[in-house]
Amino acid sequence: MMNSDEELIKGCLEGNTKYQKLLFDTFAPKMLGVVSRYFSSTPEAQDALQDGFIKVFLKLDDFKNAGSFEGWIRRIMINTSLNLIRKNIKHNFNLDIDEIQEIIKDDSQEYDRLTTDEMLNIIRKMPLGYRTVFNLYEIEGFHHNEIAAELGISVNTSKSQLLKARQYLQKRVSIYYNNRG
Repeated sequence: MMNSDEELIKGCLEGNTKYQKLLFDTFAPKMLGVVSRYFSSTPEAQDALQDGFIKVFLKLDDFKNAGSFEGWIRRIMINTSLNLIRKNIKHNFNLDIDEIQEIIKDDSQEYDRLTTDEMLNIIRKMPLGYRTVFNLYEIEGFHHNEIAAELGISVNTSKSQLLKARQYLQKRVSIYYNNRG
């Protein structure tokens, strides 16, 4: 029988290792998917996941049942990923939107033919700046002003990185399908 979030939280706060393991086992697979989008390698994503779960367990008593527990954990994972990125790379967001001249054509039908794993592999190979802004904007639903504040960059740089990420995806998807035959 699946335990409710309340039971999991209560058991973890009481220091019950069975509940701690159950919480981790319940949410780790989905959260690994979340953090994997921010890193180019599985070991980096696993490090972020581990750091994120340490924070989850340390801050568990801060969860006030306002919103979903999974959403709360997801936010911690995203923040942990962004903190690790900020710590490791300071100046990866260096071009402004005014420097971008190319127009992106709509190849959304090509994206629809990709499997989730194929798309994740392409995203993971993006340069860090592109990947981070793409994930925050397209997947997490942040606005450019929120991304700029979160990453310490200008709004125009956020827009530029998203535009370049889309160009990168477009090019890689075309190459993928041309090589597929």
